[in-house]
Amino acid sequence: MEQQKKMEESFLRAHREFVTNLTRSLELLEKDIGEVVDMEQVCTDEWCKATESVLDDLAKLIYSISEPRWLGKEDSKKIKKLRNRVHDLYSQYKQAKVR
Repeated sequence: MEQQKKMEESFLRAHREFVTNLTRSLELLEKDIGEVVDMEQVCTDEWCKATESVLDDLAKLIYSISEPRWLGKEDSKKIKKLRNRVHDLYSQYKQAKVR
């Protein structure tokens, strides 16, 4: 029983670190997209392709996160927020792309 508890704690730490790193990645991408939108620039083909690729990869990672039974409510909320944020970033990206 003690071994299982240690294992779950280890998984929880790793899970939280993973979610934290995904959050940081979204923040960086959000900043980049925001700068393009704010400057009202037309996004270049290279920028658009790279940004869409990163968005796709982040979305796949975020939506593939399973929520183990031992995951707390706060951690579940963070995952839900990440899913909402990546959805919002797609909207912002599309706004920058059409200019």
